[in-house]
Amino acid sequence: MVALKPKAVLFDCDGVLVDSEPITNGLLRDMLQEQGWTLSSAECMRLFVGKAVIDQTALIESHTGKPLTGAWMDSFRQRRNRALQLHLKPIDNIHQAVRELHTRYGGRIACASGADRFKVELQLQKTGLMPYFEGRIFSGHEMPRTKPAPDVYLAAAASLGIPAEHCLVVEDSVTGVMAGVAAGATVIGFSPSALGHDLPDALRQAGARHIVTDMADLPALAFGL
Repeated sequence: MVALKPKAVLFDCDGVLVDSEPITNGLLRDMLQEQGWTLSSAECMRLFVGKAVIDQTALIESHTGKPLTGAWMDSFRQRRNRALQLHLKPIDNIHQAVRELHTRYGGRIACASGADRFKVELQLQKTGLMPYFEGRIFSGHEMPRTKPAPDVYLAAAASLGIPAEHCLVVEDSVTGVMAGVAAGATVIGFSPSALGHDLPDALRQAGARHIVTDMADLPALAFGL
């Protein structure tokens, strides 16, 4: 199948726009250990990157032997938000990449995340990326289904008035790539060497058409398609 000329770009947030995974997963690992489930950083990343914690309730309960309560989730979100506010940084070279793509596509870019809206907006504000995405932020928590279902990407594309088949999706997890592919978009996998991103082969197997390891390379790749 020949890819259609891209007319818009849809970005995941965590691990693509912001370097949040080590922060969030580090806290998750600590809180799971408090509940009796000990994981290494790599194991926690492998199990939870690209997935909503609440969607992994059965897995967590099976290892801790305790119910995943609303109070525990509230505590996780509160501690997570404080840690992000203190320590979050943007992905290297993402400001330049987003600025160039925003200009090239006439503002037709959006953020389509599996995370809750409060977290996404906090992160975009903290890293100075909000001006590029304000009014075009979509949360999987607000969709009938979250990633790997395509709903959040279909909603983002529809808001821009562009069929998903004419959109590029930028993702760093297998779960996210699957969502972009299911939407019918052309997916670019982001896979730097840092912990917290799925490997290039895994992203390709999930359906990513192209791989970048540095966001500085994203505009040239997108413009060449």
